[in-house]
Amino acid sequence: MAWIDRVDRTVGRLIAAARWLVLPVALFLFLQWPLRDFVRWGSREANDLGQWIFALYVSAAVTFATRERAHLAVDAIAHDYPARVRGAIARWGALLCVAPWALFMLWTSWPTAQRFGYFLIKVATLLLAVLALLQTLIDAVRPARAH
Repeated sequence: MAWIDRVDRTVGRLIAAARWLVLPVALFLFLQWPLRDFVRWGSREANDLGQWIFALYVSAAVTFATRERAHLAVDAIAHDYPARVRGAIARWGALLCVAPWALFMLWTSWPTAQRFGYFLIKVATLLLAVLALLQTLIDAVRPARAH
């Protein structure tokens, strides 16, 4: 299973690098007001750049939340189930729900991503789907991860 370890490390490194995108997001979204009010130039560009970077950031952040088991989840029924059963429900739920969604997103977004305009937003959509699919694969093959 060395290949899944490499995939897991690669996804982890990508997410670790993407977490720093929050700094330029905050900077550009903050700068839009002084640019508009005092400089009177560049506020739209700062806003657009902040939104584009935010889309990339969110693409990685969703997978980070999955890896850390930090998503909100309904636990009304399964909280009394054994850990093994809860883990199986999480794995099968991801395989039956997340994986098809990610494949659908890749299939439907790919033609749009190849067209000009809003390129980073389109890349972020593809990135979100690829990372979700990879994380589902990682969790299905190697379900017991220590946190």
